[in-house]
Amino acid sequence: MLPEYYKICRVSTPKYPLKFYKDNDAFKIYMLDCGLLALMSEARLQDMLLGDNAFTEFKGAFTESYFLQELVGIGGIPAYYYSKDNSTLEIDFLVQYDGQVFPCEVKAEQNVKAKSLHAFVTNEFPELNLHAQRFSMLPYVDQGWMENYPLAGIEGRFHPQEED
Repeated sequence: MLPEYYKICRVSTPKYPLKFYKDNDAFKIYMLDCGLLALMSEARLQDMLLGDNAFTEFKGAFTESYFLQELVGIGGIPAYYYSKDNSTLEIDFLVQYDGQVFPCEVKAEQNVKAKSLHAFVTNEFPELNLHAQRFSMLPYVDQGWMENYPLAGIEGRFHPQEED
């Protein structure tokens, strides 16, 4: 039986395995799917999908929900998030995949500033040599410290793991 929502816990450190650093008291809740989220928002579909600035925050939440829904659909890919109590730095998702941890930012538009992501990788945890991933409306580009993937390419990046 599928849950009605997904609970994504915060971690204190972006080290493998992430579950060892999980904080059960700090978490985010995501709906089972984007359709339910849209329905519960009571907003009209045309308002959410068109370029109206009134839905900027909702587009972000909707896009994060889409990202998580795709990860769940791929199967068996643990996801968490990172934030600090005394800072505005927050990483949308920390994805554990193929024995590594990938900090992931999810952007609803082509405005893809990633100040928190860059600070996280280069200032907060430089010793971990993390390779950031950003998913947005832009095409694939490798920037060295980070790769940008189109939102439609989530499964291509985190493809299903073959069982041993």
